Amino acid sequence: MPVQPENARVSKPVFLSAAWRHLSLLNFEVDPAVLMPYVPFGTELDFHEGKTYVSLVAFIFYRTKALGIAPALFHDTFEEVNLRFYVIRKEADQVKRGVVFIKEIVPKPLLAWVARRFYRENYVSMPMASFIEEGRTYEYQWGSNRLKINAQGTPLQAMEGSHERWITEHYWGYTKFDSKTSYEYEVRHPVWNLYKVDSYELSVEISVLYGDEFRSVLSSKPSVFVANGSDITVHFSRLIA
Repeated sequence: MPVQPENARVSKPVFLSAAWRHLSLLNFEVDPAVLMPYVPFGTELDFHEGKTYVSLVAFIFYRTKALGIAPALFHDTFEEVNLRFYVIRKEADQVKRGVVFIKEIVPKPLLAWVARRFYRENYVSMPMASFIEEGRTYEYQWGSNRLKINAQGTPLQAMEGSHERWITEHYWGYTKFDSKTSYEYEVRHPVWNLYKVDSYELSVEISVLYGDEFRSVLSSKPSVFVANGSDITVHFSRLIA
C-alpha cells in the first residue's frame, strides 16, 4: 500500500487502526487571524496559493481497532464530523504538513472521552446518523445539523499540486496544550481518490458549535469534494515543548 511521500519518517507505535470512508469535505477560505489563537506551539499556518482554509469533514470509521490489533470495545463503526485547519512543522530537514482540529463530534460519549484523554483533542458527543449511497449520495446528521452531498462518476486521483490534493495530503495531527507545549502524532494512509460533486446542502448551527468567529467563514461558499478513503493508522503522540 503506498503511503505519503515523506522522508526519514520515524513513527510511534500504532495507537488505533481503522478504515476512514466516505469523506465529505467542505473547504472554506479563512482569514489567518481567525486561526492564530488555535495554532499549536511549534507549528505555523499552511498556505495554498496564498490562502488558508478550514475544512468541515464528515466521514465514517469502520473496523476500528485499539493498538491496531484488538477490536475497539467502545465502538467499531461510527460517524465523525470535524472542523479542522492546516499547519506545517519544520523539523531538521523535514517539513511536516498537518491538521489541527477545532472540534470533533462523534456519537458516543466514551469515544469522546478516549480522544480527550489520550490525544487531548476537543471531542464532544451528540446523536449522529448517516445515509451513504457510494458514488452518489452522502448524508450526515449530527444533532440538528445536516450535510448532504450529491456526487457522480468514477473516483479519480487528484492532480499533484491541486487544491484537492493539498487538502487531503496532511499526514500529521497537532494539538495545542498551552502557549509552550503541543502534541504531535502521525496518521498514515495512501493517496485518496475523489468523486466529483454535483450539489450540496449544509445546515449548521455555526455559533453554537464553533463560535461566532466562524459564522461568516462557514456561511461562505466552499470548495466541495468526496474522497473514497482507505485503511489508516493513527500513531501514539509525542510532546513538543
